[in-house]
Amino acid sequence: MNEKVSKLKAAMEQRIVGKGDVIDKLITALLAEGHVLLEDVPGVGKTTLAKTLADAMSLSFARIQCTPDTTPSDITGLSIYNASTGTFQTVPGPVINNIVLVDELNRTSPKTQSALLEVMEELAVTIDGKQISVPKPFMVIGTQNPAQMAGTYPIPESQLDRFMMKLSVGYPNTLASEDMAKRFLEGSLHSQTVAVITGDDVSEMREQVKKVSVHEKLTGYAVELVEATRTFPEIKCGASSRALLALIRCGQAIAFLDDRDYCVPEDIAKAGELTLSHRIILSTEAKMNHITGRDLVEQILGQVKVS
Repeated sequence: MNEKVSKLKAAMEQRIVGKGDVIDKLITALLAEGHVLLEDVPGVGKTTLAKTLADAMSLSFARIQCTPDTTPSDITGLSIYNASTGTFQTVPGPVINNIVLVDELNRTSPKTQSALLEVMEELAVTIDGKQISVPKPFMVIGTQNPAQMAGTYPIPESQLDRFMMKLSVGYPNTLASEDMAKRFLEGSLHSQTVAVITGDDVSEMREQVKKVSVHEKLTGYAVELVEATRTFPEIKCGASSRALLALIRCGQAIAFLDDRDYCVPEDIAKAGELTLSHRIILSTEAKMNHITGRDLVEQILGQVKVS
């Protein structure tokens, strides 16, 4: 299976320059059945990253461009009256696709953001009492601009908790920028990505991830990490039970990608780095001291050890 993962990563790197680490994390979330939130300034490739992932797997893709006037039905779909038949017809929205890019999520209102809550958790949307399941594999990739930028709304904690990871693409380094400029002048920078694996391959790998063994001591380690976020003095509200399950599944995916059928403590620790920092609410004092969630998770990982 890792041969297929290697093909997927190689196909994406042909289009996304100098971001191998971000691609690795995105693939980890994909195999762990998680959703990803990409936060960064405009123009660093967040949208291209999501589109490339879908193209490399020959999966259906939809982009939802969020604006202040985007409504929930623009995401989930709606029921309309068909005059010719005298009945109401359900029209599914763009969220009924394999890979759904919700672009600039924090530029739309919290009411519209909440339209994603059901589908991200239950893999289905309800339109006028009718439940419609999304195709499998399914993944939501949200993007947001930094909170201090103009025209942004805060993303509710319940929404953040449904994202397995919150990643930053970041600016490319000098060598990557030079390579990007060279490809741009050659006209090959935005060439179409060739599909190298199928949706069935992804579904099969997801099932293999679920079979990765997690020793009870590692389960206990994961529990201690999550519970530590609930008692840490600088944290006002700790990680949820959903965060615990996401941490364990992410650890299994990390082990799978490392070609192992069992987890080691390092897998759980790395999963903690990826899954916890965006789920905790900092105290006012921590915010005033410019302490970030990532800083606190690093401290917790340094203090909590496998018993």
